[in-house]
Amino acid sequence: MLTAILLVACGSDMTPLPPTATGRPFPEATSLPPTSPPEAADPFELERQAMVEEGLIGWGIDDPAVIEVMGIVPRHEFVPDEFLSQAYRNHPLPIGFGQTISQPYIVALMTQALDVSANDTILEIGTGSGYQAAVMAELVDHVYTMEIITPLAEKAAATLDRLGYDNVTVRNADGYFGWQENAPFDGIIVTAAPDHIPQPLVEQLKIGGRLIVPVGPVGGIQTLWLVSRINEDEVRTQNLGDVRFVPLTREES
Repeated sequence: MLTAILLVACGSDMTPLPPTATGRPFPEATSLPPTSPPEAADPFELERQAMVEEGLIGWGIDDPAVIEVMGIVPRHEFVPDEFLSQAYRNHPLPIGFGQTISQPYIVALMTQALDVSANDTILEIGTGSGYQAAVMAELVDHVYTMEIITPLAEKAAATLDRLGYDNVTVRNADGYFGWQENAPFDGIIVTAAPDHIPQPLVEQLKIGGRLIVPVGPVGGIQTLWLVSRINEDEVRTQNLGDVRFVPLTREES
């Protein structure tokens, strides 16, 4: 983000200076072009930094790139107005339609676990408000994100566009089957819980790619799984601990 620098200049209607000893006048003063006023300070900056230090680093997040982007992305832009005062609290918040914006620590944990690179293409299932997509977009080349609830998909797309995230593509669709036309992906992140690991998502991973997904019963404790694709026929799974997500919404058959 560019920050305007305010330059102070003399006005052009100054009283002429006396001539020099040679009899020639000094060159006329030239006014500098007007500058834009400085951008208003971010009123949430201190809260965001406290969130990073206490809720992320203090809880074990240690990837420098993840820590940096979590300190940049404006979470308050992705929460409903009535929850602005809680935007940087380390807990989930409602965003309507029975959905939530995830706890900042969980966003950072899942992002860190994917271990992304700058040239990666990532698929997200469950756009929600668009916050996780924005965090990921700061780290990778492109994010494809899917949201089944139409008003959420439309609002997230508008928010991401307004904030300048032109490397995020939002699709209003059932994410269980992934986004085949843009596969394979370097990483896939699922931000709602199915009752099993969706095989179509595993198949859309590149060899060496990673899938992170919470799996478990509705309303109960779920397990956060990291699935690494070793080759065409083999995957490796790692249990990252207990979590609680909203269920993965599916189209009615």
